Amino acid sequence: MTAKEKLRAAVDELSEDDAADMLEYLSRRDPRSDRLSRLLRNAPVDNEPATPEEQEGVAEARAEIARGEVITSEEIRREFV
Repeated sequence: MTAKEKLRAAVDELSEDDAADMLEYLSRRDPRSDRLSRLLRNAPVDNEPATPEEQEGVAEARAEIARGEVITSEEIRREFV
């Protein structure tokens, strides 16, 4: 059963009151209404020039990526779970 199928089955089992509570919960979790998302979306653009140290760090990171020296998100999850 897919995640969507499981979700539909769970929704079908909700009472009307529980469904209303869930809709209210989901509406609060809407990224467009989330206060942090709104704050980030409306934040001014950082247009300060990068320092030589920052440029060097970016160049180093890009070189590491080009050499394949990366850690996947799956590896990180395995390490911390």
